[in-house]
Amino acid sequence: MPEVSRFYGIVIRIFYDDHNPPHFHAEYGEHEVLVNISTLAILSGSLPGRALGMVTEWASLRQRDLSASWERASRLERGGWASVGGPGRLSHAEWTR
Repeated sequence: MPEVSRFYGIVIRIFYDDHNPPHFHAEYGEHEVLVNISTLAILSGSLPGRALGMVTEWASLRQRDLSASWERASRLERGGWASVGGPGRLSHAEWTR
């Protein structure tokens, strides 16, 4: 399963040929959550509140890229994951407002 991004101890992944609806997996320590890409609704699992807030904010800024990554993964195409960045690619001000 390709790692899409990693930030503040949170790992975002999208499985190849995964089940619908389009979603990504976010892992933080022993916690994992599946998040619907188009609605950002939690499909299953849980994360601590602060980590979930960071994941939701991150995903809301990258929904288009996540959708494109899901489409590539559903066709079993590798590559293209670098277009979905973590907060290290944003300014400090963007992540602290």
